[in-house]
Amino acid sequence: MASEVVVRPGEGRLHALKRVVGFWGLLFVSLGSIIGSGWLLGALGAAQTAGPASIISWLLAAVLLVVLALIHADLGAAYPVAGGTARYPHYAFGALAGFTAGWAGYLQAVTIAPIEVEGSITYLASAPWASGIKMVNPDSTLTPIGLLIAVLSLALFTVINLLGAKWLSDSNIILVIWKTAVPVLTIVVLIILTFHPGNFSQGAGGFAPNGIHGIFAALPLGVVFALQGFEQAAQMAGEARNPKKDVARAIIIAMFVGAAIYILLEVAFIGALNPGDIAHDWKNPVGAGSFGPYYALAIAAGAGWLATVLLIDAVISPAGTGLVYVGTSARISYALGEDDALPGSLTKVSKRGVPFGSILLSFVVGMIALLPFPSWQSLVGLVTDATAIMYAFAPVSLGALVRQHSGRDHPYRVPWPSILTPFGFVAANLIIYWSGFEAIWKLLTAILLGRIIFEIALRRSKSLQQRRDIDWRAASWIWPWLIGILVIGLLGRYGSGSLNVLPEWIDILFVVVFSLIMFYYAVSLAMKPDDIAAAVEEDEFEFGSIDLPLTPKVTGTSNPSDEG
Repeated sequence: MASEVVVRPGEGRLHALKRVVGFWGLLFVSLGSIIGSGWLLGALGAAQTAGPASIISWLLAAVLLVVLALIHADLGAAYPVAGGTARYPHYAFGALAGFTAGWAGYLQAVTIAPIEVEGSITYLASAPWASGIKMVNPDSTLTPIGLLIAVLSLALFTVINLLGAKWLSDSNIILVIWKTAVPVLTIVVLIILTFHPGNFSQGAGGFAPNGIHGIFAALPLGVVFALQGFEQAAQMAGEARNPKKDVARAIIIAMFVGAAIYILLEVAFIGALNPGDIAHDWKNPVGAGSFGPYYALAIAAGAGWLATVLLIDAVISPAGTGLVYVGTSARISYALGEDDALPGSLTKVSKRGVPFGSILLSFVVGMIALLPFPSWQSLVGLVTDATAIMYAFAPVSLGALVRQHSGRDHPYRVPWPSILTPFGFVAANLIIYWSGFEAIWKLLTAILLGRIIFEIALRRSKSLQQRRDIDWRAASWIWPWLIGILVIGLLGRYGSGSLNVLPEWIDILFVVVFSLIMFYYAVSLAMKPDDIAAAVEEDEFEFGSIDLPLTPKVTGTSNPSDEG
């Protein structure tokens, strides 16, 4: 039986995304997203909350995110499309689920570039040579001069992205080599010059001054934020030369390298602290120092040259991450445009093979995000929550697709899928819960706004109304899941506004049980195999997002998978 493909009239593009990015480009896109401003500030926030036990926070976050990375590696190799985090749920649960996941991912990605730029400017404003240039107000918002510099930085990122995916990956490789070398150098120098083993047990409160609660509470204060970004290779899989071979390898290697660096950074940070600064409490473990925690430690260790390198890196690392996320947010809005949920102009591709409308939109939204909003640290919880919601769609999508799209070739398969796939959904929900009730309700409000945008698009587009992938039943689990995790957050113990009703550990049990129930319920609602096959094939036939065989060859008068 032939698979039916509905071609929406009046759509199509003169140019398709070009497959020009190789393995190293994919690897450095993911690794460059992981190593950004998070490494400069994450260790301090974690230590202030959990003390030496912050090492456990980093290890726990690494375990949770490694599982999610393995799941994304499986999906990215099997479905190499642009904006994959929005497309995987679309294939499994229909256009509504795809839009919800993509909207959460877009909220996360489009705000990171301006946040990173603002972080760079803030560091620059602290430099002695910049004292005569007022770039930052006392409340940490940007002055007109600072805003101009930020806009010019975003414009530079935009131009590089417009030049093509290969320009983006090649320029990013140079930045990532620097960004990786500096934290490794910092680890080695601090351990050699100033390392106090007693700091791990003899400071105020011992190893875990705030107990298990402090370990969990540290996760949304920069730990998970620092380790996120591994999925960038999957977002650009539609432009990979050999996605079946390269996407999974890039995601997995980037995740393990990033996790190892961050864990060692926390060890070096705790060991390098002055024992006197942590004798009474962990509120200010680095003492005085306006250029960031590692800068202060380098000065105290007598390594002024390292302090200078760190100050330079405080500009380069965030800038490199911002460069990548302008491209990432563009790929997500491109994918949402494919669903007709956002304007079709976002799917137009230039002669250089990049979605220029989506890239320009990222620039405009980035400029809006530069307006007087809260500081880097206060936004981390919101970004972490949005990321975790986006990540949560991957495990249920993989579980549903393996079950309902069983003929699909998976060049890389996640190990022990019956265990790690539901565990991945649990991991994402734990991160959402630990982000705190305040972050959860704010994100759900933003997602509700996205749902309104989708409803408006649905009523305006007759082609969207007639599509077979608008499956309300398949997506019916999403809001019960989101509202359920919101209620647990309200009754839980994290974030402003929580009621502290659930006792320690009982709250974790609630999250785990609820997550498992929702996982298996969601998988049971997946679209029918024929509808999934049609949704996947339509990407190839209509948009050229996939140029690999999608499903086992079918008989009939038309086989769209042969047309790419």
